[in-house]
Amino acid sequence: MKNNENPYETAQKQIDKGASYLPDVPPEIINKLKKPHRELTVNFPVRTDSGQLKIFTGYRVQHSLSAGPTKGGIRYHPAVTLDEMRALAIWMTFKCAIVNLPFGGAKGGIRCDPREMSKKELENLTRRFTYEISIVLGPDKDIPAPDVGTTPQTMAWMMDTYSMIKGYAVPGVVTGKPICVGGCQGRADATGRGISIACREALKCRDMPLRGTSVAIQGFGNVGMHTARILNEMGCTVVGISDISGALYDPKGIDVPKLMNYVVKNNGKVIEGYDHGKFVEGIKEGNKELLSMDVDLLVPAAMENQITKKNAGDVKAKILVEGANGPTTPEADDILDKNNVFLVPDIVANAGGVIVSYFEWVQDLQSFFWDFKEIKEKLEKIMLNSFADVLNIARTYKVDMRTASYILAISREVETIQVRMIWP
Repeated sequence: MKNNENPYETAQKQIDKGASYLPDVPPEIINKLKKPHRELTVNFPVRTDSGQLKIFTGYRVQHSLSAGPTKGGIRYHPAVTLDEMRALAIWMTFKCAIVNLPFGGAKGGIRCDPREMSKKELENLTRRFTYEISIVLGPDKDIPAPDVGTTPQTMAWMMDTYSMIKGYAVPGVVTGKPICVGGCQGRADATGRGISIACREALKCRDMPLRGTSVAIQGFGNVGMHTARILNEMGCTVVGISDISGALYDPKGIDVPKLMNYVVKNNGKVIEGYDHGKFVEGIKEGNKELLSMDVDLLVPAAMENQITKKNAGDVKAKILVEGANGPTTPEADDILDKNNVFLVPDIVANAGGVIVSYFEWVQDLQSFFWDFKEIKEKLEKIMLNSFADVLNIARTYKVDMRTASYILAISREVETIQVRMIWP
């Protein structure tokens, strides 16, 4: 369920709200933060399996170069737009600032439907796109990663293409790769693990136990699937899950491992056809029912603009943890806050992916790799510290967690800009 809300305008409104608590920051720096530094649009041909040439449009947007190289995913989706890429790049900058990573934000994408393309067509698409945007890529310039519609295999193709251009292997040019080409232990479930940690800390803030907490999760791709699995392992009861086919509901608790196996056997497509629990067919009706479920914890982990002023009042969950980027509009934020919903924003909750991507990048640069136990410990430490930093600001300023996250992120980004100054 995607609506007409412009995510770029949403991101700019969020910056303005956070900046309103920082009167000493010069307006011109805030204006700088509201616009990407660099945008690349490419229109390029790809040969299909039938032998035809089809023209695709792709983007790579780099928001901030102040803290270091830019970092952000590559999205393959029919609804990809330049404004969406701008918003996602902005959110990535602030996400990296909150968790103290030496990156600026970036985002890239191609307007396509990967579900309707063969593996060979996807490889051709990825390699040509990588070639087209290679002028802005590099382990010390801009480092892509997987996002909606892309996978570790996509990253392997990108890494190989860039390496062929350079004439030698450059594993650090992308993250989220398979282990055998410089990938990182724990990267596959990193975002879901980080979200689960944020859920656990949010429950503590409301004095609610993990065991028995009812959970509904919108989206059952990589992020939603691992979030459901880890929350289930923590003791929560996952009663609702949705994806592009509809929503599944079981008040006794969904058998998450069994559902994961079902989806994997279906080539990772949809939960439709799973015969345990009530299934609400269709993305519109399924999402409507899932987002308004009477649960303790709601995790929107699909796409942006899912909770708006039209349906925010229907949210019954006591806690909302954003697994997706930008799933809640500013108008919906106001309604949720008024209804005493404790919201953990995307730039805090789903930072696990970029944190472990940072670990992968560092390991590729030094050719020395950590084990899974070290990765989990380092991820948990950063997530806990970042959550505590934002919570402390929320209590100090008496604001909601999203506003607090922007106060913190803007403060850190502004400090970096002011220390470096503007050249010339």
